[in-house]
Amino acid sequence: MFVVIFGRPGCPFCVRAKDLADKLKAERDDFNYRYVDIHAEGISKADLEKTVGKPVEAVPQIFVDQEHVGGFTEFEAYSKANLGLYE
Repeated sequence: MFVVIFGRPGCPFCVRAKDLADKLKAERDDFNYRYVDIHAEGISKADLEKTVGKPVEAVPQIFVDQEHVGGFTEFEAYSKANLGLYE
């Protein structure tokens, strides 16, 4: 499983998503992720909307195996439902 997290500096939910991904990576052999800093990479809101396929109001925007799952809340729910995450 490969997760891509699109986030930006100073975003608390981006930090939480990255922390969750770090935890999953440490616990599971079948999990890896990439964090993409949209500011550092020069990715605009319009670029992100094209990737997501719908209007984007906030970051993070998270993809699991190239499928858009949503933001941090959706990623956390997905992790609990599918990856055995219990906090």
